[in-house]
Amino acid sequence: MDEDVAKNRSPMTGTYVYCLVAAPRRPALRRARQGLAGMGPVRLLEVNEKKPRGGVSSWLVVADAPLDRYGEEAINRHLSDLDWVSRAAVAHESVIESFVAAPAVLPMKLFTIFTSDERARGHIQGQSVRINSLVRRLANHQEWGLRVVLDRTDAADTARTVKRIRQARTEISGRSFLLQKKTARDRSAELAHRAQETVAALFDRLSEHAAKSKRRAASELPVQGGPLLLDAAFLVAARKAARFRKVVGREARTLGRQGYLLTLTGPWPPYTFVQD
Repeated sequence: MDEDVAKNRSPMTGTYVYCLVAAPRRPALRRARQGLAGMGPVRLLEVNEKKPRGGVSSWLVVADAPLDRYGEEAINRHLSDLDWVSRAAVAHESVIESFVAAPAVLPMKLFTIFTSDERARGHIQGQSVRINSLVRRLANHQEWGLRVVLDRTDAADTARTVKRIRQARTEISGRSFLLQKKTARDRSAELAHRAQETVAALFDRLSEHAAKSKRRAASELPVQGGPLLLDAAFLVAARKAARFRKVVGREARTLGRQGYLLTLTGPWPPYTFVQD
C-alpha cells in the first residue's frame, strides 16, 4: 500500500524523512501521530531489500511533502518565523516519539527532504556502515533529560532570614546573632558559589548509571523558577531505566533540601546521541 501511495503522488512532491526505525518486524503505523502541516500521512519506506544477518530490518518513517510549501526556497522564507519553525519541530518530534518503543530509532534532523523515495533510500544505503554502527550502539536504549535549577524561593527565604536576623540583632546576644548570621551566610554561599560544583558531582554520579551522557550549555533554553544550572542527557539501557529513575529520585530528595530542583524527562528517542 505504501508503495502505491508513493507511485501515485504528485511530481511536485518530495519525500520528508522523520526517522529510521530498526526492528525485527515491520513497525505498526496505528499509533503514528500527525506530522507537519500540509504533508501526507505518515508511511514506511523499507531500506533493506533483504533482511540482514541478525534478523533486524530498517524502515524510514516518511511522508509526502508538497514542494511549494516545503521546498528549499519555501523553508528559507519561513526560517525567521520562530512560531512556524517551532510548530514544525513539535510535529516532527511527535511523529518520531510515536516509535519510541521500537528497538532502535534514529531521529532525522528537521526538514530532511529528498526529491524521491529512491533518493531517500539510496542516501541511507550509502551510509550503511555508519547507520548500522549507530543502530548497534543505540538499540534498546532510551534518552533521559535532566535539568537542575536553583530554587529562587529557597534563596529568597535565605535573604529574608538574614534581614530578620539584622532587625533582631539588638534583641539577641552577640554570640547568637553571629551564629545565625553565619548559618544564613553559609547557606547562601552554597547556593550561589558552590552550585556548579554540586551539579558537576551530580552529573558524574548519574553518568555511572548510563551508557553515555552529555552536558548541554545551560544557557540554551530559558527556564522558570531559577537559574538553570544543568541541562544534561543520559543514554540509558531500557532494562535499567527503572533503576536510573530511582537514583534520580533519591538525588532529587537529597539536593532538594539544599535548594536545588531536579526535573527528569523521558524516555525519548536518542536525539542527543544520534550525531555522535
